[in-house]
Parts: sequence; C-alpha cells; structure tokens
Amino acid sequence: MTTTYSATQKALHWLIALLIVGVYLLTFGEDFYERGHPMRATIWWLHISFGLGLLALVLARIMLRLTRGTPALPPEMTPAERGASHLVHFGLYALMLAIPLVGVVLTWLRGDTLTFFGLFTIPSPVETDRTLGRSVKEIHELGANLILALAALHAAAALWHHFIRRDGVLARMLPARHRGEQPGLAD
Repeated sequence: MTTTYSATQKALHWLIALLIVGVYLLTFGEDFYERGHPMRATIWWLHISFGLGLLALVLARIMLRLTRGTPALPPEMTPAERGASHLVHFGLYALMLAIPLVGVVLTWLRGDTLTFFGLFTIPSPVETDRTLGRSVKEIHELGANLILALAALHAAAALWHHFIRRDGVLARMLPARHRGEQPGLAD
C-alpha cells in the first residue's frame, strides 16, 4: 500500500497550484492598460498559453493518479471526513479540467487565436460568436472563483490535519528532507 505521493505527484500538485493562482492573477494585469493597448493582448496570450499548459499538467496528474494511486487516508478519519475529502478532490479535478476546456471554447468564440506560447496553434472548429462568448466567459470566471474557494477549503483542511489532528495527511504531499525521509509530525 502506498504511504506517500511520489515525487512526480508532489511536483505536479505544487506546480498546478502555483499555475492556478498565477493564471488567475494574470487576468488582473489587463486593468493596468487601456483597451487596445498591445500589452492587454500579451496578457491574454500568456493566460491562454499557461491555461493550456495547466490542462496538460492536470491530464498528466490524472493519469499518474490512475496508474500509481494515492496513499490511504488515516484510519482514524470518520466516514463523513473521508466522504468530504473525496468530494473536495473530485470537485478540484473536475474544475481543473473544466475551466481550461471552457477557456478553449471561449477563446474560439471570441475569435482569438488558441496558441501555446506561439509554438503551435489549435484551429477553431466553431464560428466566432461574441454574444455566446460573453455567457461562456461568465461560466469560465465562475469556475475560476469556485476553484479558488475549493482550493482554500482543501488547504485549510490539510493544515487542520497537520496542526490539529497531527495525522500525517499533509506530510504525504510535502517534499521529504532527505532521500527516503518523510517529514514528521513534530516539524
């Protein structure tokens, strides 16, 4: 039975968390520039590119989770706590997939170029429809706000497990200090 996440799972977890926050914060950068300023287009180009990268990392993480599995939850967790944990994780994964996919559709509906840092472009299979795009944008923004709220709940629960319950839940996702050494609860 697995007792800790692999180094790759840990790296993907923290990289994805940073990307989610970074992509979200990047959207506020356009407020510093007037409409029509070329920097606004650059900000959205970066947002789209990082969003596509995020989607690829999430897919890799899901495949790794399916093939490697996850460490068992502590036996002292109640069935309600286990259910809540599974529900939050399901919600996070669903949103990590849905938000970038909705973003892809939004990009196409707006008539923007869907490109990954200019390395390749994914052509749109749909006609530009800015009216529908506005509705899709609201869904995209709602998803972004929901994932931040759910991630905050996830982080609060991990900290509660670490500092109050002291049951090793958070330690399973923290990097080890030395090869083979798992951070202890006394840390």
